[in-house]
Amino acid sequence: MSTPAANVTNTSGTYGFAPSMGEAVLYAAGLCGVRNTAMTQSHFETARMAANMLLGRWSSDGVNLWAVDLQCVQLQQGCSTYQVPSNTITILDAYIGYTNGTTEIDRLILPISRTEYASYANKQQQGSVTTYWFDRLLQPTITLWPVPSSTQYVLKYYRLRQSQDAVLGNGSNVEIPYYFTEAFCFGLAYRFALTWAPEKVPMLKPLADEAWAIASKQNTENASVYIAPQIGGYFR
Repeated sequence: MSTPAANVTNTSGTYGFAPSMGEAVLYAAGLCGVRNTAMTQSHFETARMAANMLLGRWSSDGVNLWAVDLQCVQLQQGCSTYQVPSNTITILDAYIGYTNGTTEIDRLILPISRTEYASYANKQQQGSVTTYWFDRLLQPTITLWPVPSSTQYVLKYYRLRQSQDAVLGNGSNVEIPYYFTEAFCFGLAYRFALTWAPEKVPMLKPLADEAWAIASKQNTENASVYIAPQIGGYFR
């Protein structure tokens, strides 16, 4: 009587699938019916523009977690406004940090609108910072109120920055995680088709939208949110 053979899997054992920008372009063009050997300089230029337009659209659609980083700014007494890197899309969370003896303390500060900041009578009032106004200029700034009353404080904020440029040279990769690869390729194919294969647009648009919807479901933080209404007054 023979012994059943054990189940044996022959997988790669690697996790290196990360197609370059050039490979993504060729795949997207193939979806549009353009063979690799038929690609011209004009095709590649359209694809480069389409790829960067797509990344820009994604930055507008939501928070790309891989493009969030922490910025730290040493505050100066009496200085209310500070430069923000120009590649900043928006500020997500901000807090003031300081050292109390040997303990580092962080205190959350809240965003306000331009209108609310304009309503403050004394904009040079110094004290413990509680709010900030993010002015979304081409060279953005962040303005604090009350104005810092000491140099011992550090402004820390998480921001969403723009994605790195998608380039074709030197086998460069696109700055996206693994689970967004399909969404990028289908989105690129759809935009490429607008110029080079309009007849493919009705087919590629739903595929691009579906792939984005699936990928964006994973582009969230797995944390619980608790909402506790103030109902103490009912039990007095």
